[in-house]
Amino acid sequence: MKIIVTGSKGQLGSDVVTRLCEIGAEAVEADLSELDITDPEAVEGFISQSNADGVIHCAAFTNVDAAETERELCRKINVDGTRNIAQACRKQGIKLLYISTDYVFSGEGTEPFETDTLPSPCNYYGVTKHEGEIAAMNECERCFVVRISWVFGENGRNFVKTMLRLAKERAEISVVCDQIGSPTYTKDLAKLLCEMIKTEKYGVYHATNEGFCSWAEFAKTVMEYSGTDTKILPIGSAEYKSVAVRPANSRLSKKSLDENGFDRLPRWQDALKRFLSNIN
Repeated sequence: MKIIVTGSKGQLGSDVVTRLCEIGAEAVEADLSELDITDPEAVEGFISQSNADGVIHCAAFTNVDAAETERELCRKINVDGTRNIAQACRKQGIKLLYISTDYVFSGEGTEPFETDTLPSPCNYYGVTKHEGEIAAMNECERCFVVRISWVFGENGRNFVKTMLRLAKERAEISVVCDQIGSPTYTKDLAKLLCEMIKTEKYGVYHATNEGFCSWAEFAKTVMEYSGTDTKILPIGSAEYKSVAVRPANSRLSKKSLDENGFDRLPRWQDALKRFLSNIN
């Protein structure tokens, strides 16, 4: 099996590349230095020459606040870039696995969103990721869409690393307590993605580590597991000023994994312990 990984040097992409190698597959790295996904001719040429069996499309514009002001660039990468990838996959008759987000949903209510819940993004990043989903599925029949949330991994910046850094500088950290979701460890997710792309079970999936928490609860657990005395102060979203609106409810239902015979990811607390052990 030979798989192209876009965003291969990113937080998720790097772990996908590592996992592909672990299972004896060939990973073709397609980070920005190797491929500009916004250039349709470059994309078609890269994919046609690779003779790959599929693409795991991790590359994206992911700065949620910047997306509100850099809309043209965000759309060019998340929508047009994804369409370019999908069209090239269709022409070559290969599989596409597109990484999406919980931000495609409204964030309202308290129940986990199902894969067939009508998307209604509350910020521009979510709008472009939803349109990326549409482009992927419309342009490539052999398509998986995997929505994830609250990602943390060893390569790149993330919430856990930010909390650990701030803990060295402050005795107290204010963290929102009214946004609920599930952390997702990239190493666990990469295993699932590499297993999924070997199959023909196309469709929409939700994949996060098991269990729900608030950002404040997540931060408190980071402090506990890392043996740090810094105190976490829970605050409401209204007290935390940000450019983009964040969803209050990021809970995702994993029924799609169960129905298609894929194993759910371990609980987020277990994932966090392993992450902290690895970075130490």
